[in-house]
Amino acid sequence: MSLAATADERVARHSPLRRLLGRPELGALLGALAVFVFFSVVADAFLQASSFSTILYASSTFGIMAVGVSLLMIGGEFDLSAGVMVTTSALIAALISYQLTLNAWAGVAVSLAVTLALGALNGVLYNRTGLPSFIITLATFFMLAGLNLGVTKAATGNVASDSIRDMDGFASARAVFASDLQLGGVNVNITVLWWLLLVAAATWILLRTRTGNWILAVGGSSASARAVGVPVTRVRIGLFMGVAFCAWVSGMHLLFAFATVQSGEGVGNEFFFIICAVIGGCLLTGGYGSAIGAAIGAFIFGMTNKGIVYAEWNPDWFKFFLGAMLLIATVVNLIVRRRVERGR
Repeated sequence: MSLAATADERVARHSPLRRLLGRPELGALLGALAVFVFFSVVADAFLQASSFSTILYASSTFGIMAVGVSLLMIGGEFDLSAGVMVTTSALIAALISYQLTLNAWAGVAVSLAVTLALGALNGVLYNRTGLPSFIITLATFFMLAGLNLGVTKAATGNVASDSIRDMDGFASARAVFASDLQLGGVNVNITVLWWLLLVAAATWILLRTRTGNWILAVGGSSASARAVGVPVTRVRIGLFMGVAFCAWVSGMHLLFAFATVQSGEGVGNEFFFIICAVIGGCLLTGGYGSAIGAAIGAFIFGMTNKGIVYAEWNPDWFKFFLGAMLLIATVVNLIVRRRVERGR
């Protein structure tokens, strides 16, 4: 028998093509190219610099949250409170700053601490109760939605927070969370930089650190991961806190972009975050996916959302196209993974 025939397949060298096919974001990348070409043809304004800036902004506002949600999904869990948590973080900062007449940065700091605590609470409740994360975070979703409305009306007499535009620290906080930058003569909102930074950090964690291995292991099989010494409980709590941190970043942008926050915002957005992650190659069963794929999924979301407007179509078709992209990307990812697994 030849040496090649007896070689251990675990150390066998795979071709660049096979390694490419094994990447979770491949289906999303192909989908993004198809959507880009499609709207470039049907919408004359799609390729204009100002239009592309708007697309990037729309993509980043959902892409920031998709980063945290994708890591949590790779770890095998869901967070249905992610959408309203964005609003909660913004309301905390607004109410603390205005009602207590504090510097806007004080509200930002308190919001960060409380939002991270909410993420930790989701993780602790999940680990202590053993209930599905779907149930835990669904309960959190309703509680936060109720608190957002109830506390805001009690504090302001309205369903929205008071404007903090004239408060100390607003201008500097706006520069960090909601300013526009000139890059190559094009206005780019700073949320795009936050988005890229979070994607880079999440990718580094997944691919270059022990924590990344733990996340993949927990998502693949928590029992097996625990058996080999992975701190499953800490990993899960950390992942829920990661979603909370992304919610805080998004919430600060929401607040400092508009200076006031509607208490009912964010409901339903959690499904868009999950869609971005799934289109990007994250499996609903966990253990597989990437932050880069989720970023591409968010870019598809932004292109579809704005492309329909630039093509002057009825925007009611947006959700149909988004659902079609979700189905197509999921099927492509499934086919590619099966072929790669058969080829091993």
